[in-house]
This record gives sequence, C-alpha cells and structure tokens, in this order.
Amino acid sequence: MKSPTSLIRPLVRKLHPYVPGEQPRIRGLIKLNTNENPYPPAPAVLRAVQGAVDGRLRLYPNPTSQALRERLARLHGCLPENVIVGNGSDELLALAVRTFVEPASLGANRSRSALQYFDPSYSLYPVLADTHGARTLSEPLGESFALPTPAELRRRGRWDFRAALTLVTTPNAPTGRAFSRRELAALCKAQKGVVVLDEAYVDFARENAASLAFRFPHVLVARTFSKAYSLCFQRVGYMLGHRVLIDAMDRMRDSYNVNGLGQVAALATLDHLSYYRRGFGKIRATRDRLTRELTALGFEVLPSQANFILARPPGMPAERWLEELRARRILVRWFRYPRVKAYLRITIGTNPQANALLRAVREIV
Repeated sequence: MKSPTSLIRPLVRKLHPYVPGEQPRIRGLIKLNTNENPYPPAPAVLRAVQGAVDGRLRLYPNPTSQALRERLARLHGCLPENVIVGNGSDELLALAVRTFVEPASLGANRSRSALQYFDPSYSLYPVLADTHGARTLSEPLGESFALPTPAELRRRGRWDFRAALTLVTTPNAPTGRAFSRRELAALCKAQKGVVVLDEAYVDFARENAASLAFRFPHVLVARTFSKAYSLCFQRVGYMLGHRVLIDAMDRMRDSYNVNGLGQVAALATLDHLSYYRRGFGKIRATRDRLTRELTALGFEVLPSQANFILARPPGMPAERWLEELRARRILVRWFRYPRVKAYLRITIGTNPQANALLRAVREIV
C-alpha cells in the first residue's frame, strides 16, 4: 500500500507554513507579541454581536457581505463594486495571488509568474508564493529600512517592474516604518502588474494611501478590522480597487467566506469610529513614551507608525532578551530573519502593560 506521504503534491511536501505569533494559555501573561489592540471593541459592537446570536445562526450569511461593502464604499467615497470583503485581509492576499499570478509550473513567462515584495515584510508573503508555486522575488529595503525609489531599484537590477503581483506592507511589518503616499505613488506608477498596498496598520500612521486604489487601475489597498478595530476573533478584512480587479477576485472567492457575526461586528464598528480613534490616540501616546524610555535604557528603537515598535536591546542577543522577558511573564516577538534578528518586536499595550515591561527591562539591564 502507498505511503500517505506519496499522495501529497511535491510542492506541498516542501512547504514551510506561516508561523503565527504564540497564543499562550498562561494566566496573567502580558501579551505583547501579536499586535492586537489592547482596548476592547466599542460597547455597541459587543451588543450588536450578542443581539445577532439568535435564530439567524442556522442561516447562511449574505454571500457577498453586501451591506458591509455598501457601508465601506460610503466611507471611502467609491462604489460597492470597488470593495471586496474577506475572512481577514490574509484571505484577500491569498486571493490576489491566485487571481493575478500564474504558477511557474504552467510555463508562463517569468514576470507573469512573479510575486515580489520587500525584505523585511509580512512573513506570510513567501508562504503565499510557495503555496501557489509562484516565482518569488525579495528585494531588500534600503538603509534604515527605507523604501527604495524606482531609480534605485533599476540600478540594483533585480526588481521586476512587470511582475504579476507586488506586495508592499505600509506601515512596514515588522519595522513599523511608514512610507509616504508620494513614495508609494512613484512605485505604483512604475509597476506594470498588480500592486497591493497592505495597510493593516495604517490607522496608527499619519497618512494613508487609499486614494491610490482609485488613482491607478492596477493598485489594490488592503485593510483589516483586526489590528485597529479589536476584531481579530472575527476575521474581517477588505480590499479597495478598480472594479475589474475586484470582480476577478470575487470570481475566485469562496462562497459565504465571511461569517455573519463578523459582518454584524464590522458594520457596528463603522458606526462608532470616534470610539476607536480615541483608542488610536492612546496607543500612539504609549508608543511614543515607550520609545523614549526604552531609548534611555540603551535600546535602539526604530521610528514607528504602527501599533508596535522594533527595538534592538542592549547587552545580549535579542533571543536571550525574549527568554528573560518571558521569565517575567511578558511575551514579545523575535524573528530569526537576518535583517531583524537583532531586534524585538513589541506590541503597544496599555499604559499599565508598558509600565510592567519597563520594570522588567530595568531588572534585566
């Protein structure tokens, strides 16, 4: 009888899956590792979700999230045809890969099978490329993790301006550095294939690039209700863009891809944006304070416009700091990727959580 392994596609056997941040079950642990909003959803959102736990649970949800798409269209000054909603923005990133990139095994030209992104970036990107069998191109960000200009990319000679799909995280993860709308527009103008601007953390930044989704017909902008709007548990994201691109992705979308309670929660969230904006202000203030105080303790903290910071700790390797902080019941994130392995990524929590982190750092120092 055949081994079960032999029944699996060779591509899948070789895959290295995405590694999410740890979700511990330890009581009392201060969790600063997965960039969740430390503040709860608006009370009205909780009431809306609780009120929807009724006989509707036996029914299918709206298959296209129509009411949510209409509400998002009003928010962004576009039409519902310019919006697609997904099971988190991760599903939409995967849909973009499946929709716009030809698997290399089909013999398409190099650009048509190319998925490219900058290094460092969201660590899901190479997993999506490998899962699809795309040709992966990774280009280093510049000094201090700056976005290279099109002229710089041309001089380097590795970047593909005709790549089927280019993914840009802005603000960048894991560095927290934001790229200006002008920088992003220059890159988008130079690209011939589809560009996705992944704005998962944009609510904590000074500006956004949503307008580029309507300025350029080959640009999509991805957003999520997870990071800023405290709905990680519900998994709701969306993309904005030209109706032709959105329609193509919709054809690839799974039926009933967004659960009904998630749609209810997201709709209620959009009715209470002022509540969340007050929370963004608190997170930015805590981020700035933590940056100052960690710098005074010998850390090199990169400027951030996200709800986290990337900080190089003093005295010993970052991986050892990870262990020392965990021993003090504080969980942060460490990546073994070459350009960032000397740093810790620290989610911005509440002020009491920031105080606890600073006390632990002082003990270790």
